[in-house]
Amino acid sequence: MPIVLPLLLSLVVAPNLSHQMVEPREINDLLANPGMGWQTFHTFADQDPALQGLPSGSAYFRLYWRDIEPQEGKIDFEKLDGLLAQARKAGQRLSLRVMCAGERTIDVPEWLKSKGCRGYDYTYEGQRFWIPDFEDPQFQRAHFRLIRELGKRYADHPDLDLVDVGSVGLWGEWHLSGAIDVATGKEVPLPSPETRRRIVDAWCAAFPNKPRAMLIGGEDALRYALGKGCGWRADCLGDMGGFAKNWNHMQNLYPDALRAAEAENAWKRGPVAFESCWDMRKWHQEGWDVTAIFDYALRHHASYVNNKSAPLPEGARPEVERLLRRLGYRLVLRRAVLPRSVQRGKPAPIRLNWENKGVAPPYSDYRIALRFAGESAAAWVSPVSVRGWLPGTKSAQIVLPISKGLTRGNVPLEIALVDPKTKQPAVRLAVAGRKADGWYPLASVQVR
Repeated sequence: MPIVLPLLLSLVVAPNLSHQMVEPREINDLLANPGMGWQTFHTFADQDPALQGLPSGSAYFRLYWRDIEPQEGKIDFEKLDGLLAQARKAGQRLSLRVMCAGERTIDVPEWLKSKGCRGYDYTYEGQRFWIPDFEDPQFQRAHFRLIRELGKRYADHPDLDLVDVGSVGLWGEWHLSGAIDVATGKEVPLPSPETRRRIVDAWCAAFPNKPRAMLIGGEDALRYALGKGCGWRADCLGDMGGFAKNWNHMQNLYPDALRAAEAENAWKRGPVAFESCWDMRKWHQEGWDVTAIFDYALRHHASYVNNKSAPLPEGARPEVERLLRRLGYRLVLRRAVLPRSVQRGKPAPIRLNWENKGVAPPYSDYRIALRFAGESAAAWVSPVSVRGWLPGTKSAQIVLPISKGLTRGNVPLEIALVDPKTKQPAVRLAVAGRKADGWYPLASVQVR
């Protein structure tokens, strides 16, 4: 009979008496983890009343270039550092898109136009705007410099969650639909395919180790970005006919766009993010099926859903919770087989069986780490990363080095998934027993 450790795990002595088998108890809790989940929108979890207790590991912000580099060469790092710090304080990480057009008369820095950068005066829904010509060398020098400088400072920042590649088009959506050039009366042209690829290259080069996504518009550029390991996002989850009776985003636009970009399996390499069309209150008003909408997101292996930090409609909370128990990754440590005793100075093999019960893999490099509780020595970070672990089961064999200076006696062994740069626990597991510092007890080991 297994020995049940209350609320934590089951401990079973393996047939080989030199080893013990630990089976942590799975939990059904909603978990806030990096790289996934219910995103807040232009606010943080500790400031968002619409969450009403829902966990959120990611805060999504869209910023215009003019707001982060108001003077040439002087990027407002204080603003960006402040957002990252606020995300950390709220228990989140920051997801970010930088845009060049869409809201004000000019959304790139004024100095760029003043220096003589070519551009287009255009009208959109009766208002007049200006957008630079992305083929102009002045634009390219300045914009690529911006991207490089952002990468130099934030490429490995532990509080940056996702880079949304959004330089091109209205609101960074990779289209200029409805933007009419005043001079010609025609729609403002998108940058050439070559320039769009160069912009994708610039973001990928600046943030090589961060998850990246790009809006589903821009077929050729999207296909190119997916080939470089990016994921995709779509900003109209839930549209079941809000624009036209015989057309909607989910049944018409998205399937065609994904096929054209050969994006069906992109989720295995980069994250899929959805933003609600309008927000869920519109879905409720129109009588659209929330269960079917969320199932659509899950079938597309979504990692993020963003409801614009709008209140949930009445009765929607159970469906949101159901979504969050499968959205992104959900890692369960099923079993650990480890020695009952170890000898100082000699390595100890440990076998771990895991299950990812979510619909997508983790896209960041989180490592399996072990430590002996109460010891002054730092935790040992293994070379085994959970990045790319697809839904389903996974086994990991690791060899734990045992320090010659380890205290003799019965010592508790603990496990965590850590950021290899900070060596701090980064991921909550769907098992019981998590300590306040993010570590999970495994079993006591006799140190000889």
